[in-house]
Amino acid sequence: MNKVNLQTIGKPIAHDSARMHVSGTAAYIDDIVEPVGTLHLAPGLSDIAKGRLISIDLDAVRAAPGVVAVLSAEDIPGRNDCSPGFGGDPIFAEEEIKFHGQVIFAVVAETRDQARRASRLAKIEIDSQKPNVHVEDGLKSGETVLDDYTFIRGDAPAEIDKAMHTVAGKMTVGGQEHFYLEGQISFAIPGENKTIKVLCSTQHPTEVQHLVARALAQPDASIVCECRRMGGGFGGKESQAAQWACIAALAARVTGHPAKMRLDRDDDMVTTGKRHDFLIEYSASHDEKGIVEAIDLELNGRCGHSADVSLGINDRAMFHCDNTYYYPNLRVHSRRVKTDTVSNTAFRGFGGPQGMVFAERLMDQLAIKLDKDPLTIRKRNYYSKGRDVTPYGQKIRDNVIRQLVGELEKSSDYKNRRKQIAKFNKKNRFLKKGISLNPVKFGIAFTLKHLNQAGSLVHVYTDGSVQVNHGGTEMGQGLNLKVAQVVAEEFGIDISRVQITATSTEKVPNTTPTAASSGSDLNGMATKKAAEKIKGRMIDLAVRLYQADKKLIRFVNGEVDLGNQTIKFSELANRCFMERVQLSATGFYATPKLTWDRDSVSGKAFLYFAYGASCSEVTIDTLTGEMKVDRVDILHDVGSSINPAIDIGQIEGGFVQGMGWLTTEELVYDEDGRLRTHAPSTYKIPTCSDVPDDFRTALFVSKGNRENTIYRSKAVGEPPLMLAMSVFSAIFHAIASINPGQIPELDTPATPEAILRAVDGMNSTDK
Repeated sequence: MNKVNLQTIGKPIAHDSARMHVSGTAAYIDDIVEPVGTLHLAPGLSDIAKGRLISIDLDAVRAAPGVVAVLSAEDIPGRNDCSPGFGGDPIFAEEEIKFHGQVIFAVVAETRDQARRASRLAKIEIDSQKPNVHVEDGLKSGETVLDDYTFIRGDAPAEIDKAMHTVAGKMTVGGQEHFYLEGQISFAIPGENKTIKVLCSTQHPTEVQHLVARALAQPDASIVCECRRMGGGFGGKESQAAQWACIAALAARVTGHPAKMRLDRDDDMVTTGKRHDFLIEYSASHDEKGIVEAIDLELNGRCGHSADVSLGINDRAMFHCDNTYYYPNLRVHSRRVKTDTVSNTAFRGFGGPQGMVFAERLMDQLAIKLDKDPLTIRKRNYYSKGRDVTPYGQKIRDNVIRQLVGELEKSSDYKNRRKQIAKFNKKNRFLKKGISLNPVKFGIAFTLKHLNQAGSLVHVYTDGSVQVNHGGTEMGQGLNLKVAQVVAEEFGIDISRVQITATSTEKVPNTTPTAASSGSDLNGMATKKAAEKIKGRMIDLAVRLYQADKKLIRFVNGEVDLGNQTIKFSELANRCFMERVQLSATGFYATPKLTWDRDSVSGKAFLYFAYGASCSEVTIDTLTGEMKVDRVDILHDVGSSINPAIDIGQIEGGFVQGMGWLTTEELVYDEDGRLRTHAPSTYKIPTCSDVPDDFRTALFVSKGNRENTIYRSKAVGEPPLMLAMSVFSAIFHAIASINPGQIPELDTPATPEAILRAVDGMNSTDK
């Protein structure tokens, strides 16, 4: 692709809502002026985790001040389920309680305060039972939400049994709360003939439309779901926004009034799913150089009480257990463990990070065992010619990791810093440093083939301005800006002339979720196709009216260069109207070349891979467990960037979020299934002070994506989160320096307590 000729693509244009974000004027659902008569809802939650529902007395709730209605399962005219696919997610509990915080009823009142106060007056009798809370509990019970799934190549157990060199390990990988700034919220506004418009903070408006319609026993066409912007989603609003939309819509249907459901932060954290936590057990064989010969891997994912989207998440953990490494023989087995807790759900990376943590731990363990630089072991295990088939059978054709890591190794001064850190650790008894350079390879596409599609609607007006509506949702990641850049580029106009409107199911139907890092790939290409249709009609008219040579016509700088003369884009648009040429078009895009077949474990699961690498240096205090990230260097592959400023922002933000998952964000459930870390006071996301002062981010310079993606760009939403594994590996090696040759027992997150436990283990005389 010749970027010299591009006017808008590749430019670091500021986010279209940036000024509104920082000034507080960006409108979110709770900022919308409420129509007269708007009612407010609050959920009534279970205070136990498992049991049989014996009785519900809501008389005191109904009699409370301001209460207009109280809703429960018996008020739902359609299906009492808000599951994204497999079922088992009731909107309101009926006969049994499945997790602590499950919604039993909802209060509809004149004010939110009245609704919340009334919700606490219910008298509910439950025959409680002992819940299975942790992964280990679920494994003992043997219950799963979905069948086990396995990848096999060769006979890994036999290879490991007869091998001279083996390693084994066990680690837990913690979950993560999404902690989006804007909590779950839906605002339902009734219309005529039972129609309802639902304003919802969701990554999947079509799914919300479908589930609301199903709950109300109405056709999909009678429900409109709209989302202008979200204050963050990170996967937490892919499937789990639907329940609150269903309740709000039911209230609007029952009362005939607009109804808003906005969760309190504590209720939000208690009632919604998290990133899946995993118990990982493995053994592996290797040669004397540390090259892996076989792995036998058990990935036990805690799914909660229902399947939700756990099929794809646990599958993707399996897809990414290789990261950038080749395993000649393998057995990768996944259990989707059922527990009596809230159903875990999508989170940035969608299971991939959990699989990659295993891969990086294996490399670190081999390095310590063989007393080698971990980067040397990583390089020896990279995919290469003849060793380029993934555990799921897809051949890798776009591998740039060796070149990318080589560049970062030089720019970060990795080798020299590693030597200096070794000297520091010898001189210092209590403070220890660590450094690690870790690669990332992340597959791009939904592994459910039908989700790889998108639609768009483009209108050109007679003044030359353009309006666009596409099926993706804006959650701060800059998707709308990138789509606007595509339109501006196609028509050769200034981006200020392009207006992106709120995502709505009444404009672009049957959309898929904005997830899997595919938002720009799918919606950008669908919009480009719509713009090309209109542009083609305009060119045909120009040829007819101005006798222009079709091959010479160019759209640039707000004008149309006809070869023999130049006219304004707005003039040609107006002439199209006068000549009855359509200036509106839909565009549709389906990702090509995807042939993955889950049953046979074969085919192409991903269109391409995004690559990256990060080098992190940390200091730990072995007396307190405190940790500080001193410096981070990142080099990330985005192909030919549509917007470098947006991409760098995504890389830095993803890294920090991943760092939080691996170091500070600890979800704690008690034995009764209650989430104890359900507020900012007890759950610690990264703050400004956690971001390293020395933070260097660069984009990998390449010829662009080898696949024909939108302007040869690569996805950037999820892959950067995994770059934070370098922080965890650096902590691991800082601890390992206490007693060289001994493997630290460090789980994620590496909180001060976890670091101290690992340090104590290194000092133990029993080891």
